[in-house]
Amino acid sequence: MEAMRILLLGLLTVWSVGALGQSDVIAAADAEPLVVGVREAPPFAIGGDDDWTGLSIRAWETTAAELGVDFRYVDAGLDEVLEGVAGARFDAGVGAFTVTAERERLLDFSHPFHTSGYGLAVRTEPANGWLTLAGRFLSLEFLQVALSLAALLLVFGALVWVFERRANPEEFDARVGPGLGAGFWWAAVTMTTVGYGDKSPRTLGGRAVALVWMFAAIIVISSFTAAITSSLTVTQLGSGIGGLRDLDGQRIGTLPESASAEWLRANGYRTSQFDSLAAALDAVAEGDISAVFYDAPLIVHALAQHSDDRIRLLPQRIERLDYALVFPEDSELREPVNRALLATMQTDAWQAELSRYVGE
Repeated sequence: MEAMRILLLGLLTVWSVGALGQSDVIAAADAEPLVVGVREAPPFAIGGDDDWTGLSIRAWETTAAELGVDFRYVDAGLDEVLEGVAGARFDAGVGAFTVTAERERLLDFSHPFHTSGYGLAVRTEPANGWLTLAGRFLSLEFLQVALSLAALLLVFGALVWVFERRANPEEFDARVGPGLGAGFWWAAVTMTTVGYGDKSPRTLGGRAVALVWMFAAIIVISSFTAAITSSLTVTQLGSGIGGLRDLDGQRIGTLPESASAEWLRANGYRTSQFDSLAAALDAVAEGDISAVFYDAPLIVHALAQHSDDRIRLLPQRIERLDYALVFPEDSELREPVNRALLATMQTDAWQAELSRYVGE
């Protein structure tokens, strides 16, 4: 009888250990709240003390509620949070933490809950009247478009002249110079649908070329109009900076010890570092630096709070940035958090959170 009791007690112990192994995170949390380091980085972590909100906060709090764990926040800087998590002083880290190879050597990341890229904020300059407009028409971009169009007109004009020079010499002169000029003129007025009627092909070959050109010209004139409109729109916005390629040798603002600062250094750009994103945007507005290079969602949020409307964010995104929660290496939290986080990301409520915080 005593042996049976011992056997049953042993089986119960084994079962209990197995159950604890599956929920050891929750059991540990019941004993003592988790310590979560938070670095303020709107729109991912906004607020302070115990009153936090933002996309990363929502990701963490939703998964923590799903797992039934208690926690408390500790407000800290970027390096303090990362070093605290790597040293296991924090059980998790929350903020705008991007997944990088360097950070992965020291700590573990959750599954990414948002993906974006670096953004470039530049100062816009209002157009300076007719001189600015005239200068745009003399720009390299405009001249390239105009020369391409002229070459196309010459090609179709020459084709018509080849067919018409003998059968229709009164309209398409048989001599090369005047003949090509007549063909060029015909192609231009046909493309613009002006159609003065002073020149028209009469041969079968000439009319076949004309038919092809009439349909092709619809596409050509639309593309040309779009190119000119785009060129002049850039002038109206007026920064003169279309991307990083225009910033060689110029100073670019960013924040110290950030992944963006490291990216700029690694790629040979000169940087000016600021204590805050707002200060960097102020420097752009005043013309002290040429641009701000930082996480695009953070720039979008900062511009919404900024009073100077002379700054805009360029549309392109540079590199890929995955945002995730951070944990100490081999943390028992990581897997249960990942499962809960992936389930959360499938919900309509999470899509609403994305639109609310990072609707770029």
